[in-house]
Amino acid sequence: MSQPRVAVLGLGIMGSRMAHRLLGAGFPVTVYNRSQDKAAPLAAAGATVAATPHDAVSQADIVVSMVSNDQVSHDLWLGKDGAAGGMRRGAVAIESSTLSVGWVRELAGALEARGAVLLDAPVTGSKMHAGSGELTFLVGGSAEALEKARPALAVMSKAILHLGPTGAGALTKLINNFMCGVQVASTAQALTLIERSGLDVAKTLHVLMDGAPGSPLVKTMFTRMSTSDYTPNFFLELALKDLRYAIQEGARFGLDVTTATAAVGVFEQAVAAGHGQKDFSAVVEAYRA
Repeated sequence: MSQPRVAVLGLGIMGSRMAHRLLGAGFPVTVYNRSQDKAAPLAAAGATVAATPHDAVSQADIVVSMVSNDQVSHDLWLGKDGAAGGMRRGAVAIESSTLSVGWVRELAGALEARGAVLLDAPVTGSKMHAGSGELTFLVGGSAEALEKARPALAVMSKAILHLGPTGAGALTKLINNFMCGVQVASTAQALTLIERSGLDVAKTLHVLMDGAPGSPLVKTMFTRMSTSDYTPNFFLELALKDLRYAIQEGARFGLDVTTATAAVGVFEQAVAAGHGQKDFSAVVEAYRA
């Protein structure tokens, strides 16, 4: 049987690598990105480049979106020449962006009205995992839609976790990212305290990285921060956005997510200092300054 036709919307750090995975597995792929230059490498690899989101999805069985925030996702789907208006009946939209639960549910309703179906399926993993097909998809939505989308998801992932109805994937991802943001903020403060106090940095980091605090994330952050290597894997400004979304979700359930609020202040300082387009490990510069 021929592979389903896939459209990929958004060709940033993650989306471009996901599209390459699909092309490498033999899927017919159409791509769209607001800045067309990012589509050139995929065109060279065999993808069809569309001029609008509407055109990109018009023949697709599966649509994968990977963009930065609610507003960009809204414009992509429901704006002028938006993807929602071009979706075929029965097509499955996979929204892999990290978004608010409220917008995900609104989008699901808009697509359902057009005869299509939405899976909120954000991912865990970095650009390295996107390139090697080792992402983990956190899926909310119907089991039937997931089975339709599984062939495409499988070539991009090491795991596909069906977490519940629409919104379950989005909320799980926000909880994941708020915990990461809090850890990164505390790691930045710890390293700054070590540096200012005159402790031996290498020896102290050895204690922390090999001890109870030494999660994989903390180890990676200490390494990047201590070497000032802020090559983007996850943009700092996106980490800030995810913390804000997590605070909003907490408020829906009557929970004041105070640790996320504290981390937001640190990330806001780093963005204001010009580090928003760097890796989120650059948050340490808010203290070093």
